[in-house]
Amino acid sequence: MNDTTIAPSGATQTPSENVRTISILGATGSIGDSTLAIVAHQPDRYKVIAVTGGSNAEKLATIARNTGAQIVAIADENKVSYLKEALADLPCEVLGGDEGVLQAARVPCEMTISSIVGFAGLGPTLAALDACRYLSLANKESLVCAGSLVMGEAAKKGVTVLPLDSEHNAIHQALLGDRIADVEMVTLTASGGPFRTWSRDDIAKAGPANALKHPNWSMGAKITIDSATLMNKGLEVIEAHHLFPIRHDQLDVVVHPQSIIHGMVSFVDGAVLAELGCPDMRTPIAHCMAHPHRIETEVERLSLTKISQLTFEEPDLERFPMLRIAKQGLAEGDVATNLINGANEVVVHHFLNENLSFYGMSEVVEKVLTLGLNQFNLSEGITSYEQAVTIDGFARSEATRIINSLT
Repeated sequence: MNDTTIAPSGATQTPSENVRTISILGATGSIGDSTLAIVAHQPDRYKVIAVTGGSNAEKLATIARNTGAQIVAIADENKVSYLKEALADLPCEVLGGDEGVLQAARVPCEMTISSIVGFAGLGPTLAALDACRYLSLANKESLVCAGSLVMGEAAKKGVTVLPLDSEHNAIHQALLGDRIADVEMVTLTASGGPFRTWSRDDIAKAGPANALKHPNWSMGAKITIDSATLMNKGLEVIEAHHLFPIRHDQLDVVVHPQSIIHGMVSFVDGAVLAELGCPDMRTPIAHCMAHPHRIETEVERLSLTKISQLTFEEPDLERFPMLRIAKQGLAEGDVATNLINGANEVVVHHFLNENLSFYGMSEVVEKVLTLGLNQFNLSEGITSYEQAVTIDGFARSEATRIINSLT
């Protein structure tokens, strides 16, 4: 099966045998850290051309110095002067603001790692499609907010989209050599987050400090909260629908506390293929970076006898309503999933600042979805970046209004 069947995003291309040039959008985040670790371990294979960051100018400057990137862009315009001074002795161009990040995304390279968190990653992801041969996508919000648009543009421009999230990368690997027509079900696994065994009453009292204690993964604050609510898994279900040409009713979620199995594909003949590995993002990142080959990593090797058992549970939609809301949005289409994402980004911010309760987050998101479904024409879908921005803006505005009315 070719890449178009696995991820319907463009023609299959064979990478050069020489050094692979890469751009890292969101280099200062956790995905950036893991990507740079692989580059450091395989310095003869990769050359970093461009790097971007949000507001951590000190870290971005260190990354630029260590990689020798030609283009360095920071979204926070207030940090540009610091970055220019810090890199004054290097032959690199420093850019700032949203436009600077877009310019960096358009720098020609063989592979772009798209890992900017949230809706902010959509514009750079679309821009990168003009510049790269392979798009390694960790910014799930690009597909949640405008999946049809992104995948359509990738196909039109001959860019192969590679799923970098561990769950989607697992599905990508499990599908190799098989036809989508033979797939019966795709299952994404969830750790269950820090509240997997908590009662609803106890979860209702939980604050940010509790929610940020993820049992298996080390991630940024926003995605860690999404993991606690299971919204992250809901967003991943939406993402999977766009990455792989399967119906929304062919997507399932199972709670797997050990986070060893990352994804499974069930076929019409009863066979189930799964990808297993220790919970380390360097594994799926390395798989994307070396595509269509593999490279050695320093990841801990899996020992099944050491683990001794793997367990599975049904997700509890009563205790974790965000997953139910996300699935409802997927059934409605791009507009609905965009609304959910925009509202979710707002409620997570307020929860982290202790302005909203744990279940207050899902209540606000559901209200925004209802309002948006009455406001926009769902049948049109999302056909432009500008339309995606309009819907996202509505969701954020309504979520903020509702939260202010509560407080």
